[in-house]
Amino acid sequence: MTAAIPRAKVRPADRIFSGSTLIAGVLILVALAAVALFLIVQSIPALVADPAELEGSPTSFWAYVAPLAFGTVWAAAIALLIAFPLSIGIALFISHYAPRRIAQGLGYVIDLLAAVPSVVFGLWGIKVLAPFLTPFYDWLVTNFGWFPLFAPPVSGTGRTVLTVAIVLAVMIIPIITALSREIFLQTPRLHEEAALALGATRLEMIQMAVLPFGRAGIVSAAMLGLGRALGETMVVAMVLSPAVVISFVLTSSTNPSTIAGNIALKFPDAYGVGVNALIATGLILFIITLVINSIARFVVNRRKAFSGAN
Repeated sequence: MTAAIPRAKVRPADRIFSGSTLIAGVLILVALAAVALFLIVQSIPALVADPAELEGSPTSFWAYVAPLAFGTVWAAAIALLIAFPLSIGIALFISHYAPRRIAQGLGYVIDLLAAVPSVVFGLWGIKVLAPFLTPFYDWLVTNFGWFPLFAPPVSGTGRTVLTVAIVLAVMIIPIITALSREIFLQTPRLHEEAALALGATRLEMIQMAVLPFGRAGIVSAAMLGLGRALGETMVVAMVLSPAVVISFVLTSSTNPSTIAGNIALKFPDAYGVGVNALIATGLILFIITLVINSIARFVVNRRKAFSGAN
């Protein structure tokens, strides 16, 4: 007859820690559900209201929100397109090319850039970047006006969706760079040394060992930066010259606004159904962010074998 194996004694500290983590996880879900419920309840009056009560008297609520949703995704996508390659390049330089002292100093600068308030970026965008880019926009429209993205007329102030996208790109570069840098530094040393031992150059080693290992982390970093760009408010409200249009032109003075920027500009003067309409656009932004994060999670889960956690 075999002796029963005694159970391990659970210490009070373990119970407290386990319970606190469970409570923290539940609170996150409760907060998310509460935000979603608030947005849905407050959006219903705008969804069922007469379109004539909405700003601009659109044919329907969806006609009102469509240009805002387009502008939100369009500006954030351009910002990510600019920031992503720069961020990956900076992260690789810090982790695999730069000497230790330079890498540490550059890492501190990148982290410090992430702490700059968005209102400072907005002031920089409207006072420095927009006037600086105005001659460049003139040149683009003059020489490449036949291309739909640079169709005339050109903006005389530089307050275009492209300027906003550049400012947003500068804002999300520190986020993507910091996360990618940490992922690249977690690449197993043996993988790198094995690639080099087989005769690979440093670039080939990065292509064969570093990037495949960090692919899931890179996607997560990009989606986190995209989420920041989608929800940015102050920069869009300060820099962009908005209009209720759907336009792909990057250098025009008639630019599609974003949901967050429109809420910031219109909410102080809104009343009645107008407030509900703005909250309803916030619900659309909530759904867009949720869908993008779900897609990112799906991509990351497909690459679990290469994640830094394994």
